[in-house]
Amino acid sequence: MTSLAGKRIVLGVSGGIAAYKAVEICRRLMDEGAHVIPVLTKGATRFVGRTTFDALASERVQMSLFDEDDPIPHTTLGQTADCVLVAPATARVIGAYAAGISSDLLTATLIATRAPVVVCPAMHTEMWEHPAVADNIATLVERGVHIVGPESGRLAGGDEGAGRLSSLADIVAAVSQALVVGDQRSDMAGLSVVVTAGGTREPIDPVRYIGNHSSGKQGYAFAEEAAGRGASVTVVTTVDRPGPLGATVVPGFTVVRVDTAEEMAAATAAAAKEADVVIMAAAVADFRPVDPAGVKLKKRDGVPAIELEPTPDILASLGASKPEGQILIGFAAETCDVADNAAAKLNGKGADYIVANDVTAENAGFAHDTNEVLVLASDGRVHSVGLRSKRQVAQAVLDLVVADRDGRANVR
Repeated sequence: MTSLAGKRIVLGVSGGIAAYKAVEICRRLMDEGAHVIPVLTKGATRFVGRTTFDALASERVQMSLFDEDDPIPHTTLGQTADCVLVAPATARVIGAYAAGISSDLLTATLIATRAPVVVCPAMHTEMWEHPAVADNIATLVERGVHIVGPESGRLAGGDEGAGRLSSLADIVAAVSQALVVGDQRSDMAGLSVVVTAGGTREPIDPVRYIGNHSSGKQGYAFAEEAAGRGASVTVVTTVDRPGPLGATVVPGFTVVRVDTAEEMAAATAAAAKEADVVIMAAAVADFRPVDPAGVKLKKRDGVPAIELEPTPDILASLGASKPEGQILIGFAAETCDVADNAAAKLNGKGADYIVANDVTAENAGFAHDTNEVLVLASDGRVHSVGLRSKRQVAQAVLDLVVADRDGRANVR
């Protein structure tokens, strides 16, 4: 029995010249034992007939949001699919999916599913290299969508270049791999996870504060990855969720807004009492003004003397009171001696892991969409995670957490 045997695969076909190759993809999926449900866009039927898919696939072609026997076909397809494959994926479908625009049955199904999604772009080189398409692909990758190709080769009209649909063997293999990853994505089901995100703000007066450059991107990436793997997530944060969705409610999230280190300490301590995993990704200020001014300080009054005091050490406090079985992850944003500073923090805070990074490194650290980190474990293991998206960094660290929990369970 292959990894595709018995799996429900929604095969989305959009309107590009490579649509004819989707017929062979359908046949190969069927040969692997998959249950294939074809969903064609109107444009796809200009290149290949629906009768062909009706004859080859497990079910008849579906095309309409409104004319099918099922009153909500996109929801049914999305909820029952083990994987959604779009081959070929045109620039239009990629853009609609990235923007959350459900203009037809295929894009509505993509938005309605929580199954793994495999997108196989195919278009002319000029379109593939357009900044808008590049941005949309980057958005989908950040969200965990599997992108396959395209390849370079012969295109429609005799042109040569990047944009050719990937090989059919690679596409079918990608579906198998996505299903494996999809099974792994439920590996945190039932767990309670607390994540802190953003930089704290310590008031100098009602207008000014001591802060830092943290955007919250890495913290929210951890929250989204944990929620995507089935966990119930509480985010204690000083910032709205980065990106176009902003503060929009996210399924699986409880968001607790704070400003200062004191507020974050209280909120995190309360949430962490029953948590299985605590991820301290926030950049917490080390110092705060002892006596913030009650009114705005004026330049005409001269340079104020601001006395500072330490803020609460949230990570150390959590480490000292950590319940049995809880996994505590701290972060170290460094500018030099990253490994040594992270090791010192690990040894002194009672954490199970320290995730450290050099915030001066190119394309890593504060405000960037990418990061590269060094993960130090309390048992002496060291894992290097090279430059990748912050969501992929979160995935790599949570893979260690899941393996750690499985190991502890086996010991018992």
